[in-house]
Amino acid sequence: MNISEVATKFEMTPATIRYYEKQGLIPPITRNASGVRDFQEEDLNWVEFIKCMRDSGLSIDSLARYSELYQQGTATLMERKAILLEEYQKLLETQQLINQTVARLETKLDNYDQMIEECEQQLVSGANKTAAEKV
Repeated sequence: MNISEVATKFEMTPATIRYYEKQGLIPPITRNASGVRDFQEEDLNWVEFIKCMRDSGLSIDSLARYSELYQQGTATLMERKAILLEEYQKLLETQQLINQTVARLETKLDNYDQMIEECEQQLVSGANKTAAEKV
């Protein structure tokens, strides 16, 4: 699969994929005899993983370190797990903040619904008074 096909598959740009490879987030991609990137299944797994992690806010530095350690083999399992655990904890904190913000917005929206309903009732009752005065 070439880079354009991969970009389309994962809704990314080819430039982003090249950048991720250059920054070390994705291990070097297999190349064909002409030197063109030829994405294999493992490469696609890396692209999908990195896209997921970046979409969730994980840093380039953290992911580059993880990728570097991965390429060194099983001797780095504990360090890789530590990186993922640290990022997991950050995501949980972010999720908590987002949940608090969502709750606050829900309250705010409920308040607006009440105010709009009160204004509509005042308009209706005001229109009824005006109609009654004309009679």
